Amino acid sequence: MSLQPCIFSFFSGSGFLDLGFENSGFNIVYVNEIFAPFIAAYRYSRQILNLPLPEYGYYQGEDADVSKLLEELPAKRLRELVQDCRKSYNLIGFIGGPPCPDFSIGGKNKGYLGDNGKLSAAYIELICRHLPDFFLFENVKGLWRTKKHRLFFDSLKLKLQNAGYILTERLINAIEYGVPQDRERIILIGFRNSLIKKIINDNVTLTDVFLWKNYILYPQEKVFAYPWRKCEPFQENSIINCPENIPQELTVEYWFRKNDVLQHPNAKHYFQPRGGITKFATVAEGDDSKKSFKRLHRWRYSPTACYGNNEVHLHPYKVRRISVAEALAIQSLPANFALPENMSLTNMFKTIGNGVPYLASKALAQTILDFLTASSSS
Repeated sequence: MSLQPCIFSFFSGSGFLDLGFENSGFNIVYVNEIFAPFIAAYRYSRQILNLPLPEYGYYQGEDADVSKLLEELPAKRLRELVQDCRKSYNLIGFIGGPPCPDFSIGGKNKGYLGDNGKLSAAYIELICRHLPDFFLFENVKGLWRTKKHRLFFDSLKLKLQNAGYILTERLINAIEYGVPQDRERIILIGFRNSLIKKIINDNVTLTDVFLWKNYILYPQEKVFAYPWRKCEPFQENSIINCPENIPQELTVEYWFRKNDVLQHPNAKHYFQPRGGITKFATVAEGDDSKKSFKRLHRWRYSPTACYGNNEVHLHPYKVRRISVAEALAIQSLPANFALPENMSLTNMFKTIGNGVPYLASKALAQTILDFLTASSSS
């Protein structure tokens, strides 16, 4: 029997994580996103990329509220879809990154008591009820590193283990996979015990055989040891040649050129300052030391692509904020990925900042697929 993994996607946003899985050989059959502008952007991007409609369609609004999917009738509908899917596919996976402000050190920090925090618990409960063969859970490192959040995270893992899952986790950095961005995230992956019991025993753990590092191109210890350019006085439209002793493909400018951002459909989509632009010119190229008004350096990677809470990222050598096209490049999206023109700028930048960088998504998907292929043949 050939391997035919299908994916039920939750908290789908505009589909960055899904696209990585789809381009690695998975079939996205179900897409769930509560925020209408994001699902509209998801649909739009799939049309541009000429990708088929998800077999079970798009779910938005109340139908996409993960906490309400635990109620009797919505739970029954989802169970029927999962059962129907098993007739055509031999492996089913759930993937999702619940909203993370409640666990973010720079965010609300309400933890599991916050509205977003509760969604993490709901997603885990959804997995335990419907028992997909595997799942992926993505979240911010605050869930791992803050004591009270860590206790909550441990309780979620215990619940999954009691439901029959064997787990492995890692704090990844998107830059490891070729993304021009310093972005750390927790990835928790689980497989049904019945699926992998042949290769897991008292002497071998899942962490031993799940090859997390197979698709890492740039190990962190090497990446951050390079002599990256720091700061230089800002000069509009200046020309600075790329230093020879750094990996150019991890730089902002490399990706701006790679994605031809000035000709991209979202090239003109950037916030115009309400007042004067004098302040924009006072920030040195590469000065990202402040919470807001960070100026990127063309020959360095970007800080985490997070554009909420007044976090303003400035273009390296233009007197303006970065454009949507440039932000998409920093998230390593393919050059032909675009957001709809009628989407508000706020929502454009929000969905970009929320998304899992495409190259990281693709690497994680390929790692899972390799493992599933190896375990099915053992």
